[in-house]
Amino acid sequence: MKIKNRTFVLLAVTSPIFFLLGFISKQATPGYYIDHEKSIAVNEPGPHNSGGTTTAFPFFSKVKDAKMTFRKRILHPGSAIGYHLQEKQEIYYILSGRGELTMNGKIIPVTTGDAILTMPGSSHGLKPAGNEDLSVLITYENN
Repeated sequence: MKIKNRTFVLLAVTSPIFFLLGFISKQATPGYYIDHEKSIAVNEPGPHNSGGTTTAFPFFSKVKDAKMTFRKRILHPGSAIGYHLQEKQEIYYILSGRGELTMNGKIIPVTTGDAILTMPGSSHGLKPAGNEDLSVLITYENN
């Protein structure tokens, strides 16, 4: 049998090989990380000695040289992020629910869509209001 189009055959044979080599090299040094919420969820007590039960999603916790912490935390009724002194900037973003933020001794109601930037030297804590979960994204700079 005589092959009429050698270029077609060459491309048909080599294209998958080059595709796989490109995929392998991209995976060896990706330059990014992906965490899937469902695979990193852990039940923890409320941080800063507040008690209760929370569900934490510690995104990128296995990345040793990360300069930022990014996590989601669901505060279940009866739990909280305990009142504490802030040493560096920290952002809370309320994903869902209603809560009570205590900022420098003042109680402030917060709800879905609210963002809170806490500056160093301020004290704050957060808890759900009522009998609903409070879901919050939290980010801050690592040491």
